[in-house]
Amino acid sequence: MLDYAVALTQTPADATDELVAELRKSLDDRQLVELTTMIAWENFRARFNRGFDVAAQGFSQGAVCPIPERR
Repeated sequence: MLDYAVALTQTPADATDELVAELRKSLDDRQLVELTTMIAWENFRARFNRGFDVAAQGFSQGAVCPIPERR
């Protein structure tokens, strides 16, 4: 899914048919629409903020999302 997000946020956006086909193995139509919507929304927000030079407010400073160790 990360490859899909990267592909959609590049300029120009380039989500290949193969990439979408791979996602369809685990997502139904509604889920794919929701994923695409969220990626597009976050891309919009990032570009909007950059356009108005909105700086980070520090809300996530030092925040981490640890990955559990495999046992």
